[in-house]
Amino acid sequence: MADAQILEELYQLIADRKANPKEGSYTNYLFQKGQDKILKKVGEEAAETIIASKNNAPSEIVYETADLLYHLLVMLAYHGIEPGQIFSELARRRQEPAK
Repeated sequence: MADAQILEELYQLIADRKANPKEGSYTNYLFQKGQDKILKKVGEEAAETIIASKNNAPSEIVYETADLLYHLLVMLAYHGIEPGQIFSELARRRQEPAK
């Protein structure tokens, strides 16, 4: 069964594509086009995830959420932010007392 480790592995692959571009790589294409293209894809995938949820289509929700997570990881790599930083922030929030 896949677990959260796949996010770190995928991030490392994305970061490697950024550092070592490969011809024909979609990830490389996104980095070449820059932040505006990456953010456009994040927005598109977020919208598609919302639509899948509104359609109450579990398999589409899974598919679109995977696309969204991938594009979010590309965005993070663009900024040099590692998934561990996000996990740390989530853990910090979990430890905060309820307001």
